[in-house]
Amino acid sequence: MDFFELQAFLKLSRKLHFAKAASEVNLSSSALSRLITRLEEETGTVLFDRNNREVSLTQDGLRFAEFASKCLEEKQELLFDFEHKSDEVRGMLHVFASVTACYSIMPPFIRELKEKYPHIQLSIETGDPALAIPAVKEGRAELAVAAIPYENKLEFDTVHVSRSPLVFAASCDGPYTKIAGSPQDIVSSVPLILPKAGLARRRFDSWVKSRNVKPVVSAEAEGNEAVMALAALGVGIGLVPKIVLDYGPYREGFVYHSAGNALGYYDIGFVQKAQVSGSESVKRVRTAVTEILHSLNKL
Repeated sequence: MDFFELQAFLKLSRKLHFAKAASEVNLSSSALSRLITRLEEETGTVLFDRNNREVSLTQDGLRFAEFASKCLEEKQELLFDFEHKSDEVRGMLHVFASVTACYSIMPPFIRELKEKYPHIQLSIETGDPALAIPAVKEGRAELAVAAIPYENKLEFDTVHVSRSPLVFAASCDGPYTKIAGSPQDIVSSVPLILPKAGLARRRFDSWVKSRNVKPVVSAEAEGNEAVMALAALGVGIGLVPKIVLDYGPYREGFVYHSAGNALGYYDIGFVQKAQVSGSESVKRVRTAVTEILHSLNKL
């Protein structure tokens, strides 16, 4: 096995979709499938359970993913050490953030990081905010922008950045620009576009259950951007944090309707593991990142 094969394996372990993973490593789906088969033959075990409908990691696959991640990380650090023998802080910082977070929360951090530590490289994975905390837990990201968790506080080091209410977004060109009534009236009469998972969905499900409300769900989507895309088509009104409407491509063309106090606020910020582990290079990067995060929090 070689580094490229390990990288391709990790991409599939995260995407769990042959076509998507293959396109990101510039292979065809069939070529990626053959690569995985070679790895399974070399390791003597099944790394993925796969059928016509889904792909999932086996227990041995999870163990191999840990090995592949460590191997590629140590390779990167070794190359950095060979190329730059100095006291400057160098290394790779893996960050998970939604597209909205890249527009709204990330810019001050990135500017400060690049000014103070220009040799720290960024690897940013974008996706559904509901996947941000799992990305940190699983070690795919050292840092994430997420709704700050209030459970398992000792597990994470968090830095609060912003607070945003949950609202219902509607397209200005659609039929839902003017709706009246309480949040309870709205969710039981207007088609809704809901996130499939995450804090907003958990709060919504808990609230409608407590009020014995039967919501009209038109669609579900992974991520705020997908919710907004469906709202733009007039499919319904989308449940998102208002910060999604304040930044990026959704500042125009939408109106929002208040969810009142029923669904509360998002406390948004940076999340990283409380315990620092890894090589000396990783620890130095972590120290630099923590210093910047807490300095920004004081502004």
